[in-house]
Amino acid sequence: MTPRTSVSARSFIIGSLATVLTLTACGNSTQPQSASPTVSVSASATATPSPSPTAVYRPADAKGKAENVPVPVLPEAAKTNSKEGVEAFARYWFQALSYAYETGDTSAIKRTTGPNCVFCNGLQESIGQSWADGKWIVGGRIETPVVAGKPGTGPESRQATVQVIQQQIEIRKADGTLYQEATDASNSGSQLVATFNSDGWMVTDLGLIR
Repeated sequence: MTPRTSVSARSFIIGSLATVLTLTACGNSTQPQSASPTVSVSASATATPSPSPTAVYRPADAKGKAENVPVPVLPEAAKTNSKEGVEAFARYWFQALSYAYETGDTSAIKRTTGPNCVFCNGLQESIGQSWADGKWIVGGRIETPVVAGKPGTGPESRQATVQVIQQQIEIRKADGTLYQEATDASNSGSQLVATFNSDGWMVTDLGLIR
């Protein structure tokens, strides 16, 4: 198993406020001068800025790379050393992995993975190679419908059993043709081990449940 979110703009205008000023003019002529009112209307319209259109996500295909892939955000729940914390972190980590498959950007995975996680490092290397030399990945998106946390080997360590569903993976060359035979979609289990420290959770091990 290879482990691995649109849009309308609206505008509205606040009506103008008119202020009427009456000015009286006096002259030095010997002829009687009558006050001649001059009306000055100042109109101003304040327009509320229109919301910026949200970029539309477009998955990759044989014609090009994915566009505007939503960037995963670490939730507050994932910042605590608890069962709920490691579950939220595990979901985030696999979202970051999914993002890496779709974009080639593995930076979030690197920030949250320890150097000794062999399987994790292998995934990063594989994604890097799949995106090298103008290539890109079609598919590979990951969903984790079931995540169950449990204690680890120490007070700062916890585990999470994760159901990992991943789309079929195609690697496309710069001209859009297949680089190699597609990898089938998968639905399997993974065991993630993480350690909590001052910087938050860090994945220390990852493996498939067979």
